[in-house]
Amino acid sequence: MFDIDKWQEILSTISKNKLRTVLTGFSVSWGIFMLIILLGSGAGLQNGVENQFADEATNSIWVYSGQTSMPYKGYNAGRYINFENADYDRTKRNVKQADHISGRLYVSSSNITSYKNNYGTYSIRSVNPGHQYIENTIITKGRYINELDIRDRGKVAVIGDLVKKDLFKNGEDPIGEYIKIGNIPFKVVGVFEDKGGEGEMRIIYLPITTAQRVFNGGNRIDQLMFTIGDASLEESKKIEEQVRLDMAKYHHFDPNDKRAVRVNNDLEEYIKVQNLFTGIRVFIWIVGIGTIIAGIVGVSNIMMIVVKERTKEIGIRKALGATPVSIIGLIMLESVTITSLAGYVGLVLGVGLLEMIKANVPPSDFFMNPEANIYVALTAMALLIIAGAIAGFIPARKAAAIKPIEALRDE
Repeated sequence: MFDIDKWQEILSTISKNKLRTVLTGFSVSWGIFMLIILLGSGAGLQNGVENQFADEATNSIWVYSGQTSMPYKGYNAGRYINFENADYDRTKRNVKQADHISGRLYVSSSNITSYKNNYGTYSIRSVNPGHQYIENTIITKGRYINELDIRDRGKVAVIGDLVKKDLFKNGEDPIGEYIKIGNIPFKVVGVFEDKGGEGEMRIIYLPITTAQRVFNGGNRIDQLMFTIGDASLEESKKIEEQVRLDMAKYHHFDPNDKRAVRVNNDLEEYIKVQNLFTGIRVFIWIVGIGTIIAGIVGVSNIMMIVVKERTKEIGIRKALGATPVSIIGLIMLESVTITSLAGYVGLVLGVGLLEMIKANVPPSDFFMNPEANIYVALTAMALLIIAGAIAGFIPARKAAAIKPIEALRDE
């Protein structure tokens, strides 16, 4: 492997046939380049789609009230289903797998929020403490809403980072300060960030019991959501059905009426997305490997020509005592060298192009941070070395089988 004479001979052979070597290497280089680009683009697409799940727990179930679409036991179709506190309590009690649960009541964004002389309008959501884990809310200062706030109907607020920047422009610490929502003061107890983007950080969270009283919400709840721990997909579907049956029984609608109550299973959606991208990755590898194989066939054919051209030389080597193993090693080493160098060029160009795209193309909802990680690069290089060895093996076997007397007669 590290015989200097062998390497000098290989480099001499390559330098004598520059055009042939470049054209042969190009097919291999193009194959690995396309594999890296396809894998990187697939990763960018997956990153973008997975970012849509970043601001919610992937093991969460969301329950939305709707309108009945069919009559049921004397109740007419077209009836609106309204959730209330009893639905929260019942779901928390009956769904044993629920580790974090929250109701959500929306407060009209027409309420102007102010602090001293700074004003703004924001999305205002009133929630239970479990909402922090369902929405993957990251507290950067202070705390989130707690059970004491819910019990005492505390007038406290947790504000998004962008809300803080809007209202506290002079750099004041918002914790302990009072903001006004409408004309009602709320004490800021926490500041948060959210992976869901800027829109999610222009939100103010209030205790749901406080909002129900202060903003005339009664005992109404707009949505219910909860996480289900490490439940499997099959178990999550059973929980989903359990919740639907429970809601149908309590609110008197047909359990088969999907429009009366809509249940969204984030775990099911997340697994579907993961399966989709697994299929995409498999397809990309098939296409990429197919392209590389086409290049390797070209390398093998060229090595066959090399063996043919060097028949007399190989015959002389064997006549002077060269073993079949040394002949095979020489041919295979030349094949591996060509494929590895060409593949490395394709690898570098592919990674470089992905980095250019990453630096210059702004992230979107469905495409962000295209990249080929180190494991992909190492796998590709290992694949090239193996492929190069295979490409050289058949010509090498043919070279090793040459008989010296016949080789010397070759014209």
